Order: sequence, then C-alpha cells, then structure tokens
Amino acid sequence: MQVTECDFGTKAVLTAPLSLEGEESNSKYKAPNIIQRILSLLTNVRPGSDLNRLQLPPQFNIPKSQLQCYGESVYSISSNMLSKCAEGETPLNRFVSVVAWSISMVRPLAFGLAPYNPILGESHHVSRGTLNVLLEQVSHHPPVSALHATDEKHHIDLLWCQSPLPKFHGTHIEVEVHGKRQLKLLNKNETYTMTPPNLVIRFLPVPGVDWLGNATVRCQETGLEAELCYRGNSFLPRPSVHRSIKGKIFLSSMMETVYEINGHWDRTVTVKDVKTGKKTVIYSAKEALTGLKTPIVKDPKAVLSTESAVVWGEVNQAILQKSWDKAREAKTCIEERQRQVAREKTSREDEWSPKHFSVSHSKESGWDCSPTHKLVPPAPIVVND
Repeated sequence: MQVTECDFGTKAVLTAPLSLEGEESNSKYKAPNIIQRILSLLTNVRPGSDLNRLQLPPQFNIPKSQLQCYGESVYSISSNMLSKCAEGETPLNRFVSVVAWSISMVRPLAFGLAPYNPILGESHHVSRGTLNVLLEQVSHHPPVSALHATDEKHHIDLLWCQSPLPKFHGTHIEVEVHGKRQLKLLNKNETYTMTPPNLVIRFLPVPGVDWLGNATVRCQETGLEAELCYRGNSFLPRPSVHRSIKGKIFLSSMMETVYEINGHWDRTVTVKDVKTGKKTVIYSAKEALTGLKTPIVKDPKAVLSTESAVVWGEVNQAILQKSWDKAREAKTCIEERQRQVAREKTSREDEWSPKHFSVSHSKESGWDCSPTHKLVPPAPIVVND
C-alpha cells in the first residue's frame, strides 16, 4: 500500500454518487466566497499551465476520489443502459444504445468542488448485479487511471485507460481527457471506441461547470460512427443552448447520415430518422441519473487497503462532518506520504508496477493499459438494484 503511516484503519467511507439531485445537494460542501478563494489559489498559475500538481484544501473537495467518479459513471445508473447495448437486434439498434449509454456517463458537477487526485496504486472495486468494475491508478504524474469491467451474463467487456490534462486559461480551466475508452460486445464481435467531451470550469463572466466540445463513438466492424457536439453557455445564459447536444449517426463508408441527434444531456436526447422524420427518445437523464444508490460494503474483510473509500476514508468522514482541520491534516498526511514514496523509489531507481493492469506508453499512441485477468471478480462493495 502506498499510504502506510496515514492508514486510519480499514473502514471504507462511501458517499452518494453524483446525480441530478446531487447537483444541488452537493452545495452543502460549498465553501464561502468560493470565487475569491479559487482565484487566490490560481494567483501564481500562468495561462496554459498544467494543474495536475495543484493541491486543493479539503473545503474544495467532494468526499470521493476521481477514481470513484470514473467508476460511478459505469456502475451508478438507474436504468440498465449498459446491458441494453448488447440486447439490440440489429447493429444500428446496438449502436444507438451505445451512444445513449455514452451520454449517461456525463454527470453534473458543482462549481468550486473537485474530487481528490488518486494516489499511485489506489484501487476501486464495485459490483452491481452481474457487472463487476475494477479501477486502478496506474500513474500519479501524469495521472493515469485504468478501468476494466466485465459482465459475463451480457457478454460485455469494458476497458478504459485515460489521463486528464487540466490547463488554466485565465478566465477558465479546461480539462482534456486523453487515452481510450473501449466497449466490446463479445457475442456480437463488435468493438466500440469513444471519446468524451472536455470539462470546462469557468470563473468569468458567469461561474459554472460545463461539458463542452466534440465527442465520438465508432464501431469498426459495422462502419457506424457518431459525432456529438456538447454545447454550453459562453457569456449570457441561454437555456436552449445550455447543456445541449447536437450530432449525427452515419455510415463512415458512404458518409451517409442515418440519424440526427438533438437534446440536452441533463434532460432528454432524441434521434431523428433522416428518411422518415420519426423522432425517438434515446436518453432521459431523469430516468438514468435520479434515485442512484450509494454503494455498500458487503464483505469488509475482502476490501483492499488500497480501496479508494479506505485510503480517503478519514478525509471523507471529516468533510461530511465539516471538521476542516481534521480533514486537512488527514489529506496532507496522504499527500505527503505519496511524495515520500515517490522520492524513495526515485532514489532506489525502483520501478513501480500496477497490480491489476500492465501499462505501456509511447509518443505515438500515448498510454495503453491491459488487464492482468480476463474477468473482473465479484467485488466486496456492491450497489443493490
């Protein structure tokens, strides 16, 4: 384990997943004078700077790690959208379901709050029904997170290897996510690759958090592709544009558009058949992202010491109790221990290896991760349906 001296026991402290309701309930974590405090943190940060090394005080954190947020986007959802991807009768039906599921991974975030930066070797292992999800932080600088999820019943294999790159641009911070997201429908011999939109945290003129930019979904075997454009407010609030999505689904071989995509990712998204004009709702945020259940520990003895909810358990508890001095002390201890371990490994020229993934990196293709086991085992932490 990377955090030995700061280990406060094996108790996992789990908190509610990000949801449409949570967007407002998370406001209870908001620190006073949030804009001034954020700007004071960025006083010495130049435009274009990499913010991965910026350390936030706990008043700016939601009580969970970024690793957990990645996992929640897969296992925390009201409707069973992932298994539906494998149930479509035609390649087009399945592709539309994958596009809808990719939209469900975009979750609302509260302005001025952020999850913790995962430490090296941190893991998160959760099961929901037959879906087993395992994540590991395979690099700290730069931060790289790996995710592997399998569902034997529905013949699903999901693999992510991604690295967020936040940059300060004066009036806003923009986070680009580099890497790959790959979904395999094993019994259909179909592999889907997808890219997410960028996260933009805007300070001026109107503070807010938006998912903006282009996203894609592709299936090489069927030749189907989707291009999505996430839009938000720039200067003046415009409800018709805020959190809106426009795009299309097309056959790449002929560049023939099959469906036009329109809607809002926090409300509903529809597709329109370009030949018949028929519109169909493919995604409802209210159905997908409300009533989400908090994971629970089913088998305490099987929870790893590297589990996110254990590593950050003391900090989580202190934030929930608004014991800021205690939260700051616990968080500082974890971060200092992380830096100490890094210095020791550098001095010994000791190369650390992930437990659950093999990792490679090249200038041409970036980061790549492969799971050490074909199937993810059932987890000691579960989400009950």
